Amino acid sequence: MTASVAELSTTRLLLRPLELADHAEIQAIFPQWKIVRHLNALVPWPYPADGALTYVRDVALPAMVAGAAWHWSIRNKETPDRLIGVISLMLGAEENRGFWLDPRHWGKGLIREASDAATDYWFDILGQPVLRVPKAIDNAASRAISTGSGMRVIWRGQKDYVEGSLPTELWEITAEEWRARPR
Repeated sequence: MTASVAELSTTRLLLRPLELADHAEIQAIFPQWKIVRHLNALVPWPYPADGALTYVRDVALPAMVAGAAWHWSIRNKETPDRLIGVISLMLGAEENRGFWLDPRHWGKGLIREASDAATDYWFDILGQPVLRVPKAIDNAASRAISTGSGMRVIWRGQKDYVEGSLPTELWEITAEEWRARPR
């Protein structure tokens, strides 16, 4: 099963379309509380030994083939054979982009770089009119990505995460706002 998703490149990163073989590296990195606590409550916790394989094989790749989602592994250009995270775009009314990064790479601006590339793809290649992303209010780093890219809060309430039910904001930006923002 293969999907027709373009490889993306930024100054420091390669975003490669997710492949079944990526599951082993995902399984080695992903099951960390720092990573999963603010993710959708559908993520099983404790994370099972076959969690990454099941997700990539049964959820991510079929959604890519169906044209309902686009998933990329995040890799440093300096070490392109090593996965350090995943970024995804998904069709839907309220959750269009998600990402996670190995905590060893936090604080370097890599997710902002990957997020900008994926958001360009969302608007310029997929032709979507609006991007919406829910965030737990206490996830300051993720909220900073939204603030820094010109998104605005359109809703506040509660949402279920791996950590539990948390105060949440729904962030939004339109294609026109994205293209008009300072770069």
